Amino acid sequence: MTEQLVEIEGLRKRFGKVQALDGLDLAVGRGEVHGFLGPNGSGKSTTIRILLGLMRADGGTVKLFGGDPWSDAVDLHRNLAYVPGDVTLWPGLTGGQCIDILARAHGRVDERRRAELVDRFDLDPTRRSRDYSKGNRQKVSLVAALATDVELLVLDEPTAGLDPLMEAVFQQVVHERRAEGTTLLLSSHLLGEVEALADRVSIIRAGRTVTTGTLTDLRRHTHSTVRAVTLRAPVLDRLQGLEDVQTTTDGDGRTDLHASAQPDAVGALVGALHEAGIHTLTVTPPSLDALFLRAYAGPDGPQEA
Repeated sequence: MTEQLVEIEGLRKRFGKVQALDGLDLAVGRGEVHGFLGPNGSGKSTTIRILLGLMRADGGTVKLFGGDPWSDAVDLHRNLAYVPGDVTLWPGLTGGQCIDILARAHGRVDERRRAELVDRFDLDPTRRSRDYSKGNRQKVSLVAALATDVELLVLDEPTAGLDPLMEAVFQQVVHERRAEGTTLLLSSHLLGEVEALADRVSIIRAGRTVTTGTLTDLRRHTHSTVRAVTLRAPVLDRLQGLEDVQTTTDGDGRTDLHASAQPDAVGALVGALHEAGIHTLTVTPPSLDALFLRAYAGPDGPQEA
């Protein structure tokens, strides 16, 4: 069984009359990239602050490396690095000096990796941070965290302010760290980014986890889109699990089909299309965007996968 570096059960936190967290569950296994999703106000940042020992929970249990992040914060932080979504640096220091301070606070620094990351993120470390754009401030925090030899990286909106080219560099580096066995908790509003990186995903709503699992697991509970052109009209009358079926047939009998199919129905549909003579066929599994929207479709959202 995979060791859990992060174990959160029934987490609760209230700010005055606002219930920020209302029984949230989250588990992050060693060596995985875990996507942590939810809109603004859903409780992501509050969860991360409690996990980092910056805030005390009102209820539930929180374990980080098997310890208590509130009482054991100093020891636990030697094994993790954190990147916030809104980075504040020391204005009178250069970017390189800020990286040095942040990296030493995180843990053990790999100097070779540090120099490589500065180059890959196209960062000028000699400029004072007061002259940096938001994107460059974010690069400083990313380089400082990703250059350290730690077991866990906690990334809260890590690519905020980065251009698409730098987002691509970030994804490459995450894949490399994942291959080295580093565990990452990735909170992001960029669903495409999470879909490209995450082994598992947790979606939260109003302070509760509404679904969690691998993308394959989550996709079993929703529909795939099937588009096909067949030489003859397919026989679909006896097929179950199809929705929004649209077909058009030209004068030569060639049929253009568009349909939404439940996971168990895809095989039978493809079989029927094969019998009709497939000219072109595309089966598209649901995107993370679709899964996210499904989690927010009902009053309570779906249950855990």
